[in-house]
Amino acid sequence: MTPSYVVHDGFRLPKSFERELFASALQYQAGAGDIFVSAYPKCGTTWTQNIVYLLLHDGVPLGAGDRLADLFPHLEEVGRQFVESLAAPRCIKTHLPFEITPYNAHARYLYLARNPFDCAVSFFHHTRGFPQHYDFAEGTFAEFFECFLVGNVDFGDYFDNLVSWYARRNDDNVLFLTYEAMKRDARAAIAGIGGFLGRGAEGNSQLLESVLRHSRFDSMRRNQQRWSSRRLHGMPDFIRRGVVGDWENQFTAEQAGRLLEKFLIRAGATDLESLWPEVLDQARALSRG
Repeated sequence: MTPSYVVHDGFRLPKSFERELFASALQYQAGAGDIFVSAYPKCGTTWTQNIVYLLLHDGVPLGAGDRLADLFPHLEEVGRQFVESLAAPRCIKTHLPFEITPYNAHARYLYLARNPFDCAVSFFHHTRGFPQHYDFAEGTFAEFFECFLVGNVDFGDYFDNLVSWYARRNDDNVLFLTYEAMKRDARAAIAGIGGFLGRGAEGNSQLLESVLRHSRFDSMRRNQQRWSSRRLHGMPDFIRRGVVGDWENQFTAEQAGRLLEKFLIRAGATDLESLWPEVLDQARALSRG
């Protein structure tokens, strides 16, 4: 059993996405003031969007009638015209690899990376939890893992996405973050994002505390429908657990070894291993049995 998708030029998308809107999204011309939050699916995009929104709105959360998906839309889901209708500065979510993300040297790009083991587990639960979009309600992790490993999931191969953005991590207009570091010290992460956006939360304790409070997972879960994708409204929880290390409860030794092998191959001559040394050591230990 494998999940169902719509395919546009070989690119897999959730079944609810429209090919025409996706095609138009690739034609969007990024503006100088645009703020992009980018990540591979299930790597913390919604959490980071919420932090950015709060920083730009003095720590005040979404109003009762507001939804983040309308104010901070997913480019590939809504298309070019919807994004162009937003007032500046436009805040845009994307799951695209760097090479096809609309680019402007004066726009700002926040990229969030999450270790592939936890990402795979979270992506599995997401895919199984939305049967109207994937037809995978009875699917198993073993079945999903095979798709994930070769990139036959929506938005393509995890490593294609990660490697493309990692290569740009030192660009002045790119802030490269990891989900695990944000979980370890959310306060420092918020301060860093605020500095990158020119919204100096580090020197404003009131703003920092407000953003920290309203971006906690318990707060976001209480207001679930304000954060979820426009076409996932009314479905099961979009924000699940948000924990680090849950993958060890799901992976077999064989699966851990195969994903580790692919990670090491794709890391190549880079220092990608430095992002998650403990996770990779855990995967090595598990793969040895």
